[in-house]
Amino acid sequence: MSSSVWKSVYVRIVVGVLGVTLFSWPVFFTYNSESLPTYGLSLISPKPPANCSRVGKDEDELIILIWMWPFGSKFGFSYAHYDITGCHLTTNKTLYSKAHAVMIHHRNILLKTLPKEPRPYFQKWVWYNLESPTNTRKSPALNDLFNLTCSYRRDSDVLTPYGSLVPISEEDGLFTRVPMKERLVCWIVSNWNSRYKRIQYYNELKKHIEIKTYGRAFGEYISNDKYIEIMTSCKFYLSFENSIHKDYITEKFFRPMEYGAVPVVLGPPRQNYEIHAPGHAFIHVDDFPSPKELAERLKHLDQHTDEYMDFFEWRNSFKAVSGRFGLEQTCRTCHYLKKQKRYQVFRDLNKWFWDTNVTNP
Repeated sequence: MSSSVWKSVYVRIVVGVLGVTLFSWPVFFTYNSESLPTYGLSLISPKPPANCSRVGKDEDELIILIWMWPFGSKFGFSYAHYDITGCHLTTNKTLYSKAHAVMIHHRNILLKTLPKEPRPYFQKWVWYNLESPTNTRKSPALNDLFNLTCSYRRDSDVLTPYGSLVPISEEDGLFTRVPMKERLVCWIVSNWNSRYKRIQYYNELKKHIEIKTYGRAFGEYISNDKYIEIMTSCKFYLSFENSIHKDYITEKFFRPMEYGAVPVVLGPPRQNYEIHAPGHAFIHVDDFPSPKELAERLKHLDQHTDEYMDFFEWRNSFKAVSGRFGLEQTCRTCHYLKKQKRYQVFRDLNKWFWDTNVTNP
């Protein structure tokens, strides 16, 4: 069979927020998974199940030392879904002198707890962080300490986005229908700060359209099962970032896409989002003169199912996947070092991450 595979599916037209099936018809189309790009440029494509810490040839094995658990949260090494070999992941600090890389998570850095021994000439210190500059403490003492950067920033040495759109495979099947929808607009939020642009925008938007809210900001803890239930039941989800910075596009964007809600985004400019997803897979608040006009558009889409369904056309070719924090940064770093063996140094972390990436929250 050729790499281009013809598929026949029945596409159902859904009417209204209750998702009633009106009629269906067969649609034939083709896709070639090898020719499709991966949105959210990834160094490693997720491939289950494989072990990032699987040992290859002894002379090729890289030791990646996790100096501290990110946010104190431990993760296992045996369930990684990145198809690479020859990486030994460890927290054993007695292996420091042999480690090819030392993973140092920014939010857990205490200068007095960093390695005291001289850094071996072959070793890389890897600064990794998925928080935005607004939510990351700046420290001049961190300049000239690291060799590699690992973050969501596309100009990082080791790129680890919060998620990506990857080509579907034959095993995935094809997307044939949107989950039944009971609500029009939903939002889950924990971090409430009246100075944030997202809070100000929400306060204005809710004057013109009903928004179902959840999360700790509204006195409710949301479990993962509850989260999925919410996403699948809403037509639109407010994917509002807590701060606005280049490339800072988080799980608030990718997870709704994964579960069948259309993201309404507030964050970096539309062009930045379109690096990660097709332009008609989401709605950007900047496309509207005011929250009132956005509300009118959402109400229009609620009444015009054919236009709403256009937001899911991308799922004929792609699926949304989320990253695995901590483990993903470690695995991608190992993969990078197996490909890039040259000497590297990173002089001015503060200028790169903070001073050149300043925006308003």
